[in-house]
Amino acid sequence: MDFGFTIAAYAVATVLFVLSLGGLSGQESAKRAIWYGIAGMAIAVAATMVGPGSGLWGLTLILIALGGLVGWQLATRVQMTQMPELVAIMHSLVGLAAVFVGFNAHLEIGRVAEAFAAATLPFPQPEGPMSMPAYELWLGLSDFAMIIGKKTAVEVTILRVELMLGIWIGAVTFTGSVIAYGKLAGRVDTAAKKLPGGHVLNAGAALASLVFAGLYLAWADSPTASVLMLLALTAMALFIGYHLIMGIGGADMPVVVSMLNSYSGWAAAAIGFSLGNELLIVVGALVGSSGAILSYIMCKAMNRSFISVILGGFGGASGPAAEIEGEMVAIDAGGVAAALNEADSVIIVPGYGMAVAQAQGAVSDLTRKLRARGKNVRFAIHPVAGRLPGHMNVLLAEAKVPYDIVLEMEEINEDFPETDVAIVIGSNDIVNPAAQDDPNSPIAGMPVLEVWKAKQVFVSKRGQGTGYSGIENPLFFKDNTRMFYGDAKASLDQLLPLID
Repeated sequence: MDFGFTIAAYAVATVLFVLSLGGLSGQESAKRAIWYGIAGMAIAVAATMVGPGSGLWGLTLILIALGGLVGWQLATRVQMTQMPELVAIMHSLVGLAAVFVGFNAHLEIGRVAEAFAAATLPFPQPEGPMSMPAYELWLGLSDFAMIIGKKTAVEVTILRVELMLGIWIGAVTFTGSVIAYGKLAGRVDTAAKKLPGGHVLNAGAALASLVFAGLYLAWADSPTASVLMLLALTAMALFIGYHLIMGIGGADMPVVVSMLNSYSGWAAAAIGFSLGNELLIVVGALVGSSGAILSYIMCKAMNRSFISVILGGFGGASGPAAEIEGEMVAIDAGGVAAALNEADSVIIVPGYGMAVAQAQGAVSDLTRKLRARGKNVRFAIHPVAGRLPGHMNVLLAEAKVPYDIVLEMEEINEDFPETDVAIVIGSNDIVNPAAQDDPNSPIAGMPVLEVWKAKQVFVSKRGQGTGYSGIENPLFFKDNTRMFYGDAKASLDQLLPLID
């Protein structure tokens, strides 16, 4: 069937999605980009409902309403600190959808084959007499089944390959995203853990997946055998997704989130091929490629091998970590305020601790007070600060921090030696000098913000713990560092009245 209006609407939606993705590259254009994405999705859904997705309007509207209600609840109740795990669990839904669509495509192929066998006439315009059972089968075919009915034997085989890829990628994305959600939410141990055999198990499951895929194609005409092979393929993929992400430590979770975003995009593209939906193919490719590029950029920022991370954490520390000398020295709000009142230049480094304490508003207030007194205040953002790409930028934008004073690591790192005060709020790994000084550190070689080069460093931290990744930070023991203990928001609230 041809749906000219739907195809035209898909073209418009595609342009809007491209504009949305491009706009998200800058803070000032991000809000407009979000509206482009919303408009594109609305057009896509409407065009599908009047085109290839027509029928069952009542059920469709009910499902849309339920989905909208869930989305509204999440938007109003989920805190910004929970965004990383929310994104991860959303990726799992995309993967699960790919699995369901793949199995549905397999079942529809079977229905079409059954209809052909019953009719013994050419499809879709049979001529001559037709038995009543055969006629009922023809009437029962969906639009998707009618598309399948036009395919040649070779095209049906290609469709089977496409649905297998969609199921496999979707299943890996599903379990991988669920485990990533658990680690980000603190419900699964953040340490890298593998079953005995480690990477051999992953390789064995991947090889078994290929075997089951081949058997599925070989036994495609057997309804029972083909379904069993598809289920076995799915089971292997579910295991790989689980074991792959379990083998990645908490420090690499930002990369994992963007990597799973890429997986969900490729799963959507595979769904598009199975359904013959051009928009899904284009959007899936956009998401998949952009997620892969972002993952590569973040791996480079962390001095991680991209292949190492996606395979579940090859490599690691090569020996015992260097011993740390000195002691942590605490300071109160009065001491920090005195230093800030005398300073001319201040750099603030936000981290996940700021998000947990929801201290971005207090940070914004501090910034306004300092700038009102003529002080040069800027923010230094590491590419993997927080637990989601761009997490800190979003929080600061939410708190109305001016865009032009929020700088990336490579833009500001050289300025620390000329900075009077550096304030670290809830960060650990991204300001850890062990990345440069200790070749045996798990983060050795990772580019970090060199805050210790500032004249004075104040670290706002709840306690003396090692942080999310479990790596001790020599910065806390340096002579020019003082520990400003306590909840970040409460500490800043104490500090604000003392700034004059």
